[in-house]
Amino acid sequence: MKRNILRVLLAVILLALIYGIHYAWISFPIISGYNAKQMCTCVFVSERDPKDIDTSDLGEFPLSIANNKVGFHDSSVTTTIWGMATKKAIYRKGIGCTLINDITEEQLRSQAFEMPSAPLQNADAIAWPNGDKIVDTLPLVINKPKLNAAVDNAFIELYPGKKQRTRAVVILYDGQLVAEKYASGFNKDTKMYGWSMAKSVTAALIGTLVQQKKLDIMQPAPVPEWRDERDPRHAITIENLLQQMSGLDFLEDYTKASDVTNMLYKEDSMAAFTARHKLAYKPGTVFSYSSGNSNILARIIRQTVGEQEYTGYPFNALFFKIGMHSSSFEPDASGTYVGSSYINATARDYARFGLLYYNDGVWNGERILPEGWVGRTRKSPKANKLKNYGYQFWLNGSEEKNPARRKYPDAPADMFYCDGFGYQFIYIIPSKKLVIVRLGLTLDRSFDENKFLKDVIGSINNK
Repeated sequence: MKRNILRVLLAVILLALIYGIHYAWISFPIISGYNAKQMCTCVFVSERDPKDIDTSDLGEFPLSIANNKVGFHDSSVTTTIWGMATKKAIYRKGIGCTLINDITEEQLRSQAFEMPSAPLQNADAIAWPNGDKIVDTLPLVINKPKLNAAVDNAFIELYPGKKQRTRAVVILYDGQLVAEKYASGFNKDTKMYGWSMAKSVTAALIGTLVQQKKLDIMQPAPVPEWRDERDPRHAITIENLLQQMSGLDFLEDYTKASDVTNMLYKEDSMAAFTARHKLAYKPGTVFSYSSGNSNILARIIRQTVGEQEYTGYPFNALFFKIGMHSSSFEPDASGTYVGSSYINATARDYARFGLLYYNDGVWNGERILPEGWVGRTRKSPKANKLKNYGYQFWLNGSEEKNPARRKYPDAPADMFYCDGFGYQFIYIIPSKKLVIVRLGLTLDRSFDENKFLKDVIGSINNK
């Protein structure tokens, strides 16, 4: 009997050891890759204190098991887990941080990027939204005490043991900046991760190419891996990619090693990695949210504008035109901007992006996005049964008479929004003349977006 118990115990220990080794082999490089990239961007782009990043952004299990070493001498971060799974990210001025994957550090550092210079101007002397000069008077329809209370409540930690960690709120009414607040350590000049809000910006860049008649989104996507007309993936259109209806067999799961985590932290070319995936569904028939689709769109932009123009394209075609002078994308190791996830900007610049869509793609009288583009962005394809997604924007649904079936029941049906990891949001509500930005680091679902929206909307009497 004792011998049998010992055998069972040894078998259990052996299985646990095998599982532990397997977990470490698969997951540790992803954890260390996330940490190195996050620490690098927060230190060298956001200019934050590494100690604060270690305790807040990277302070919870399993991220906390990693050791992050900042190299100020060569603008890098090297991360290890118990001496294993080493990952390194390097910072390059103008384009932020990139993980070293599948190429050498020397090769990565030798890449040439000709970055355009932002227009020389004193932003504080130029009126919002082109600059940062804010007027003090508020429209009569705004109940200032209610609005201030709604903003203040977004920063209050309501639940013991929870961490909603709001870092910035900016609210526009009919284009005017009417409320703004930041957490300690953050201000109007702090660049912050947008995460998946990058998808919406990538869609806007596709829109600029449509406006220039360089792309037709109804045609098959110009993806080299699918050029053969006999390949069923050849039927995937650019619009399918925009609407997350490509049909590619791509798993978007951040709780484990999956297609998306492998793509972000192990691959040099994220678009090529995604393009190699087979179909799970016929293109255009099933909604399946995928960061891979967005990175294929980012590479399509690169192919369309050409290598010489590509580096500066987001700046010249979009950011500089609408006053987003703080904004930048970060590239993968192949040199393609990570259109799914790696955008950094100030809260005010995210608000400017929302304002572009609020104004139907027009800025200072110039049409940046094609006529009808915003309307199509706000319309979900029939095959998406949830009616919750347009052109890389989330929708509140089309249930005008049944608020309970909306994502946010206390927000209007016409609301559409950018949504990023950690509860980054740009809400655009045309019927209420509102653009609302909320940035933070909420990992435990403790931030009540619906109540926040209800309180802000309740402070506006524009019925």
